[in-house]
Amino acid sequence: MRRRVWGTAVVLGLLAAVTPVASAQAAGSAGSSGGGSGSGGGPGPLPLERHFDNRAVSDDAQPGEADFDGSGASLSAQDLAAAGWTPGRPLTVQGARLTWPRRAAGQPDNVRADGQSVRVRGRGDALAFLVAGTGGSATGGTGTVRYADGTRSAYRLTASDWRTGPLATKAVALPHVNTPDGPLAEKARLYVVTVPVARGREVSSVSLPRDPALHVFSLSVRPMTRGWTGSWAASSSGYTAVGPWTDRTLRLVVHTSAGGPRVRIRLDNTFAGAPVRIGSATVAVQAEGAAARSAPVPLSFGGGAGTDIPAGAQAFSDPLGFEVPANANLLVSFHLPGTVTAAPVHRMAMQTSYVSEPGDHAGDGSATAYTSTITTWPLLTGVDVGGGPGSVVLLGDSITDGDKSTPDANRRWPDVLAGRLQRQKAVPRYGVLNHGISANRVVTDVYPGDGVSTSTGGVSSLNRLDRDVLAQTSARTVVVFQGVNDVRWGATAEQVIAGLREIAARGHARGLRVLAATIAPCEGETRCTAAVDTERSAVNTWIRGAEEFDGVLDFDAVLRDPAHPARMLPAYDSGDHLHPGDAGLAALADSVDLRALVP
Repeated sequence: MRRRVWGTAVVLGLLAAVTPVASAQAAGSAGSSGGGSGSGGGPGPLPLERHFDNRAVSDDAQPGEADFDGSGASLSAQDLAAAGWTPGRPLTVQGARLTWPRRAAGQPDNVRADGQSVRVRGRGDALAFLVAGTGGSATGGTGTVRYADGTRSAYRLTASDWRTGPLATKAVALPHVNTPDGPLAEKARLYVVTVPVARGREVSSVSLPRDPALHVFSLSVRPMTRGWTGSWAASSSGYTAVGPWTDRTLRLVVHTSAGGPRVRIRLDNTFAGAPVRIGSATVAVQAEGAAARSAPVPLSFGGGAGTDIPAGAQAFSDPLGFEVPANANLLVSFHLPGTVTAAPVHRMAMQTSYVSEPGDHAGDGSATAYTSTITTWPLLTGVDVGGGPGSVVLLGDSITDGDKSTPDANRRWPDVLAGRLQRQKAVPRYGVLNHGISANRVVTDVYPGDGVSTSTGGVSSLNRLDRDVLAQTSARTVVVFQGVNDVRWGATAEQVIAGLREIAARGHARGLRVLAATIAPCEGETRCTAAVDTERSAVNTWIRGAEEFDGVLDFDAVLRDPAHPARMLPAYDSGDHLHPGDAGLAALADSVDLRALVP
C-alpha cells in the first residue's frame, strides 16, 4: 500500500527553500539569557575568532585561568588533548569540517552568542555549530543566515548544557571538570548541532542568536555531497570492548548497493573517549572469504596513508579511482598500529569479517594472514561511490538490520530492495543505506551514548537522526520502519507517534522525502502481549492516515496472517514470531512501490 500526501510536503519544501527554520534537538527547556558582551552592532561580519570573549579551557595546574560558566568551572586542556582535540585541530563531525580553536589554555576560545555577525562562506545543506550551553538546560534562540545574493533566512539553534546535557547527542565527553577548588569527576560535554540553510545559495555570514548562555567554539557550512552516492552504510550501535587489537589489520566485508567509478570510505570514532590511529587502508572486491579478487588498492587520507581520528569525529578517505560493482561484496581493510581495547561497532553485521595476525596486511591479496573472524563492523560506517542519483536511507530496528536472515547471504530487506533498484530503469537507481540497529527504539536510548558497554541497541532514532540520516551521503528519501521495540518495552502509542512526527518534521526541514512503514505483527513473541498489540495497532492507524509523511509502506499488511492479523504469516515467520525470515524480508522489499522513493 502506498499513500502520497502532497499538501504538507509541498508547503514545507517551499518554506525550506525560502526561509528554512529548524530546531536542533536538545533535552530540557530554554535556559535563561544571562548577561554577555554583544557585538551585533559592530563593523560588519568578522571571523568567529574575532568575537571570542570567553575562556572555557584551563590547564589542570591552573584551573583559575578560565571561567566557562560564570561559576569558575572550565574544561580541562589535558582531557581535550587526550581526546585528540588539540588547538587548531580539524574535526569532521556529521560531514561538517570544524576546527577546535587555536588557542592555548586560559585564552579566549569561544563566543557567548549575543547577535554577533560572523563571517562564514560556502554552499551546502546545513550550518554546523560546535557549541555548549551553560544555562543549566537547553539554551539558544533564533539567528539569521545571510546569502551572497542578498537574501536571508532564519534558523533556530539550541544547545544542551555542558554538564547536564544528554550524552546520547554529544560530540565528545571529557572525564572531569576543572574548578577553583579542584577537579570534579563529572562529564563535560561538547555538542555539534546542525541547522538547515537554503540549498544552492552561497552563505556569506551568520548572525548568532541572542543568548549568552550559548557558547560557540566553531562554525562552518556543511557542503552538499554532490558527485557521490552512498552505496553502503551501518550505524554505530554501541561502544564495546574489542580484541584487544595491537598491530592488527581488520578486513571488513560489506555489500554494495549502487556501483560507480570512484570510491571513498568513512570511518567514525563515535561514542569514543580517545582517538584512534589508522595506519593504512585499502579496498578490493572480494573473491572468497578474506581473499581479494585482485590486489587491494591503497586509500589515502588527506594525501597520507593513514590518519588519526579524534574522539567523536570521523574521517573520509580521499577519492580513489576504483570501479565499484553494484550488489557486490567489497573488502575494506585498515591497519590499527596501536592497541585498541574498545571501539564503536555495528554489532549485528550478519556478515563474517576478518582480523589478521600482527602486522599491516591491508595490502595482502591473499587470506593467509587473516587468522580470526568477527561478526561486527568496527569503525567503518560508510562506502560512497562516484556519481549516481543519491541514496535512500532506511531507518529501522532489527528487522531492517537483518536479524534472522541467512548470514553471509545479503538477504536483508534493504539488500533485496537495492537489487530491485539496480535491475530496473523506471526510477533512479538509488543507493540504499541500511541504518537499522537491532533493539533500537524511536524515543528511548538503549545504549546511553557514552562509555564502554555491552549494550549495542544504539541511541534512539531521535538522537541519532542527525548522524544516521541527515548527514548521510546524498540522502534523498528516508523510510522509517520502527516502533515495535518501543511498544514492547512499555512506550505508549502517543509517545511513538510523537517521535515519528518529529522525525518527519526534521527530515522535511532538510528537504528529504519521508516515508513511514507500519509496524509488523508479533503475537506469540514473549513481550508482544494483547496490550502491546493495541498500542501497535494504534500507531499503525495513525501512520495510515497521517499527513506528516509523503507516503506509507504498509508492512503490517504484507506480513500479517489474514486469518489472525495480530500475528505474522507462518510462511514469513523466522520462528520467533517477531522477525521475518528470508521469505518475509523479501516480501517486504518486493512490496515497495519504487516510485514512492522518488522525491
